[in-house]
Amino acid sequence: MVEDEELEKIRQRKFEHLMKKTSETKRENKSATNKPVEVTDVTFKEIVHGHPLVVVDCWAPWCSPCHIVAPVVEEMARDYAGKILFGKLNVDENREVAMEYQIMSIPTLLVFKDGNLVDRIVGAMPRQMLEPKITKHL
Repeated sequence: MVEDEELEKIRQRKFEHLMKKTSETKRENKSATNKPVEVTDVTFKEIVHGHPLVVVDCWAPWCSPCHIVAPVVEEMARDYAGKILFGKLNVDENREVAMEYQIMSIPTLLVFKDGNLVDRIVGAMPRQMLEPKITKHL
């Protein structure tokens, strides 16, 4: 009988530990989506197919217009956390995706809904112009 009580206490502690760990993981995952995630040739399909609405910012470090649109993408990632996942794909380091989607000019934002490309937005623009082009897909 004493063994049963001890075993039950161990089970309860283990259960509480697992619940706490699960809760922390959910919080971490939510906070991770409030900023753009790095997208690579390796992670591209998993990211695009793993979320209902994904916007991939195709950019390069040497691209001035890319640096202009970057803060807009970051703001929108915060404001639409949980609704839209924003990602950043460095086209210099990830040529497979850039070639597959024929990225000829940067910045280019690729909009995926349920894993399918539904829009392509080329060029830097202010948030008031960019936001409606993206949110129409919500």
